[in-house]
Amino acid sequence: MRDLNVRYLERLSDLYPTIAEASTEVINLEAILNLPKGTEHFLTDIHGEYEAFSHVMKNGSGSVRRKVNDIFGNTLCMEDKQELATLIYYPREKMNQILGKVSDREDWYRITMYRLVEVCKQSASKYTRSKVRKALPSEFAYVIEELITEKVNVPDKESYYNAIIQTIIRVGRVEECIIALCRLIQRLVVDHLHILGDIYDRGPGPHLIMDELMVHHSVDIQWGNHDILWMGAAAGQRGCIANVIRICARYGNLDILEDGYGINLLPLATFAVNTYREDPCTCFKLRGGGIYNAKEMEADLKMHKAISIIQFKVEGQIIKAHPEMGLEDRNLLHRIDYEKGTIFLDGKEYTLLDTNFPTIDPADPYTLTAEEADIMERLERAFLNCERLQRHMRFLLSRGSLYKVYNGNLLYHGCVPLNEDGTLKTVTVCGGRYQGKQLYEVLDGYIRKGFVAVDPAERENGRDLMWYIWLHRDSPLFGKDKMATFERYFLAEKETHQEKKNPYYRFLEDEEVVNRILEKFGLSPETGHIINGHVPVKSKNGENPVKCGGKVLVIDGGFSKAYQKETGIAGYTLIYNSYGLILAAHDPFESTEAAIEKGSDIHSETIVVKRVEKRKLVGDTDVGMILKENIADLEKLLEAYRTGALAERIRKK
Repeated sequence: MRDLNVRYLERLSDLYPTIAEASTEVINLEAILNLPKGTEHFLTDIHGEYEAFSHVMKNGSGSVRRKVNDIFGNTLCMEDKQELATLIYYPREKMNQILGKVSDREDWYRITMYRLVEVCKQSASKYTRSKVRKALPSEFAYVIEELITEKVNVPDKESYYNAIIQTIIRVGRVEECIIALCRLIQRLVVDHLHILGDIYDRGPGPHLIMDELMVHHSVDIQWGNHDILWMGAAAGQRGCIANVIRICARYGNLDILEDGYGINLLPLATFAVNTYREDPCTCFKLRGGGIYNAKEMEADLKMHKAISIIQFKVEGQIIKAHPEMGLEDRNLLHRIDYEKGTIFLDGKEYTLLDTNFPTIDPADPYTLTAEEADIMERLERAFLNCERLQRHMRFLLSRGSLYKVYNGNLLYHGCVPLNEDGTLKTVTVCGGRYQGKQLYEVLDGYIRKGFVAVDPAERENGRDLMWYIWLHRDSPLFGKDKMATFERYFLAEKETHQEKKNPYYRFLEDEEVVNRILEKFGLSPETGHIINGHVPVKSKNGENPVKCGGKVLVIDGGFSKAYQKETGIAGYTLIYNSYGLILAAHDPFESTEAAIEKGSDIHSETIVVKRVEKRKLVGDTDVGMILKENIADLEKLLEAYRTGALAERIRKK
């Protein structure tokens, strides 16, 4: 067998068959290494809030506004800079508003074009010309490239640019060109997007968020527990399906399933209305902001109760099938005294708030009725055969993982399970014992098996483990001792609602523990950071998202409207550019209309977490490491050409 290095160089020579071509590529790659690193944008716990998500994506968590401020400084008043920023976020809508007020449209077009071209130039300056060229909108690619490229040999540059802009105005394409420039700026200000979990649940638009992510130029996703829940449902796991429907009902978002994904809920609705006809279902009031008339509200409450009871039954079956999960304490239906309307928990008797259980057989409480079983069979088929849902889940699988190490940062959604003393907790999964990074990796593998394993038993195991990850005390995505769903519905006593957090959250200020986690994932404690979400930061109570001297950044501040009363804000996002880490706190997003009409911006406050002494370059990043390896390989190829080990080849014309 021939030497592997020789075979590799031969394959490389297919791409670069001459000394000239190999040398040119080395020069190009060296040039890229010395460009400033691209801006990374971190979002987490979006929870279906599409409008707020879309706005943060458009403004790059303040990156656009910072760029406008840097470029125009004191040469533009604050009002003009805000108007320009809003135009970049919502070009068509804002332009329509402005053009209804200006007296000289042509003058506004000209001034605006010059300003946008300047922002575009600055935004493009950290990229190679070829990368910018790939980002250009095809319709205006040549024109925009001419406008943003410095013309060294043109004697009268102002006249040259004026002539181009005047021609665009004269032929009636200026408005479309302005829109193209604004979208290009949005594209260039953020080089890479990280979503740290929980795209789904609570808010009304997760399917719209997924559509937008699927066309994003560069994104990775660290799955959250709510994402895993939907992945499990899409894989046909019945516990996950029931939870997904229950949460949609709880937050008034059944439209996501019916209209967004085309899943037929009529059998469930018919069953619920007939079964709970005289039941007010007062324990199942909505938490979301769905708009309903009285009949729709009544139907939703009954569906909410019906799917909740089905969920408790289905979960009981899963727990019995998997005693190794150790969740028997979460099987509660057999602990109810159905005659007295009470339940025994932890040696104490509690009175139930709702005692109407027409579908539960006290002697066999976890068995579905014939009608419930038929509903679950239909729902399972609907989830498995929903093309849009399956497309979204395939995207989550291809771009997602349970954790990611990227440019010296450790990204995950929830927590690394710890013992009470701060050491890594050893967790049993399918007979194996794992902790830290190993635990993440084995669970990641089982999630993928739930979709693609050939062995039916392995596939079933993977599906059930997605449900396990959703609610288990040892799950790195849940991080609490129990999910008190039953107690929150049926018991008034707040003590029963408590969900104790994993010790991880107590140790976020402990440098020894944080350093240990970073080291276990292969990161330097001196330079690495942990970035995660999952647990909302209660800013109004003085809680700080920056922990352990900046080594840990918890950036869930409450995108979800349901949590904004607790947090006092509408989420944290993070920017990592060539100058350092910048944390952005956001005010609640009023509406897209308000952003356009009033120029109001969701972005409210920034905190510089870390500023580097020397501006970071591409050569300092993970991409830079790969480029350096490519350069080393190309230099070996050049050596092979020059020593005669390989012969140059002339490309066929």
